[in-house]
Amino acid sequence: MNETMKIIFGLIGGLAIFIYGMNMMSECLQKAAGEKMKKILALLTKNPILGVLAGALTTAVLQSSSATTVMTIGFVSAGLMSLPQAISIILGANIGTTMTAQIIAFKVTDYIYLFIFAGFLISFISKKEKVKNIGQTIFAFGLLFLGIETMGDVMKPLASSAFFVNMIGKVSHIPILGVCVGAVMTLVVQSSSATIAVLQNFAAQAGPDGVTSIIGLTGAIPILLGDNIGTTITAVLASIGQPKDARRTAFAHCVFNISGAILFLFLVKPYAALIQFISPKGNEIDVISRQIANAHTGFNLVMTLIWIPLIPLMVKIVMKLVPDGKGKETEVEVAENPKYLDNKLIAQPAAALQLVAKEVMYCAKLVDEMIGKLQYRNGKIDKENAELVEENAKILQKLYASVNDYFASLYSGGVLTEEQASQSAGMQYILCDIDRIGQLTREIMETVAKQNKGKHKYSKDALKELKKAMEQIQMIYGSCIQAISGDVNMDIKELMRQKEDIMQLGEKMRKNHIARVGKGKCDSKLTIPFNDVLHNIDRIGNSCVNLVEVAKENVTMQAFFAED
Repeated sequence: MNETMKIIFGLIGGLAIFIYGMNMMSECLQKAAGEKMKKILALLTKNPILGVLAGALTTAVLQSSSATTVMTIGFVSAGLMSLPQAISIILGANIGTTMTAQIIAFKVTDYIYLFIFAGFLISFISKKEKVKNIGQTIFAFGLLFLGIETMGDVMKPLASSAFFVNMIGKVSHIPILGVCVGAVMTLVVQSSSATIAVLQNFAAQAGPDGVTSIIGLTGAIPILLGDNIGTTITAVLASIGQPKDARRTAFAHCVFNISGAILFLFLVKPYAALIQFISPKGNEIDVISRQIANAHTGFNLVMTLIWIPLIPLMVKIVMKLVPDGKGKETEVEVAENPKYLDNKLIAQPAAALQLVAKEVMYCAKLVDEMIGKLQYRNGKIDKENAELVEENAKILQKLYASVNDYFASLYSGGVLTEEQASQSAGMQYILCDIDRIGQLTREIMETVAKQNKGKHKYSKDALKELKKAMEQIQMIYGSCIQAISGDVNMDIKELMRQKEDIMQLGEKMRKNHIARVGKGKCDSKLTIPFNDVLHNIDRIGNSCVNLVEVAKENVTMQAFFAED
């Protein structure tokens, strides 16, 4: 194999090891600290400084600004976050992502295999999931540096290539060309951390004089700026098909990085001098990796400080770039689509489960509306109410299928911890009962509506009893939803007592109906449909009991929400 092919294979192999290690480390960190992420996200307030902090901390945990950006777009799409809040998160994410370059700048070459062995040993021996995740994180950390070391080794012969040195010289002296190179590299690799790692390793190679860097800091900074521009493509891709505010969030990421690149492009030499002044001193090839990391951090810090007070201006810019569209979906089309779910957040389970919890509570609200429409006017079910119950039931079925498909994606993706998987099973159990109550409500409406059109009518006493039963069902169902939403003030024992009251009322209604039939006050042909309605009321009561039992086991939606 000739030298050129060895260099190419070594570069792509080392890059593959680096990206695999980084993604593995990100995934394991999420599993180890996924629940803490909800607390980080709870920092979101109207204060943009706290938003920046939340974005920086979340990205530091995820080790990926792209993951944080995609998550933010998902929250904006679901209506859980405002555009100004999202922009502050994006600003913070750009700071948080510089941690990877800072870590890479540490010289841990002598300890790479120790990290790999220690991580493997901890992961292999431990039975506890959290400890196993920590071991895998250490193992991935070692792989990350193994990839960097591999790339560094194969780059060394490039320093002696006259052709390559001449080509790099052109990039170093034409900043805009360096920006283009950096942007294209990141577009191809889809990871700014990976391309910056390549840049740090390449810059650490000695030039023809054997002392100075082959590219130097002034040549590396434009490529660094290009890397920041290239990473915005991930956000843009994540926003495709999303609501306008989600697309605006992605464009805010673009505006931040592009405006920064344009500004710093005119300040390359003085900025390089500043970074060299504040960074550790020594031979250029020994300290340039740290200088590049500091340049990356400095760029994002300066641009964040510039944009924090200008967030209202950023909002206006992105609203101009993504104006309000004229085409709108019909209300039914909007309702049939999941209100909160976002498939792009499957890789971030803590955030994804938060959206699922919101979707489940939305389904619960639809069912509450359905039960509320089971009311009589002048002895009849209102036609509009019957149509609404039918429409909500169809929407509920589609949402139920969508949520279960989403759960299947989470399970098959292998991203859930044991605790998250257990909580998810409880949430599926809750959704199943909510859907069952919705379909039973639909059956009650269909049964009663059918009798309205027939010759045989319910007596006033029967209608009065049915109305009372519906009111009690709505009351206990509302209390159940409060309980599973995490209302600590709900009295579970009282809910159980209310369920017993409904069961007793059902028995009383059956006896009263038989008595009325015997006296000729009710038509005997209504016995079967009347019993069908009572049977479905009993089944709704049983499902309410199931929800109460789940709440007693502390399986509530509150477990998935960020703490206030």
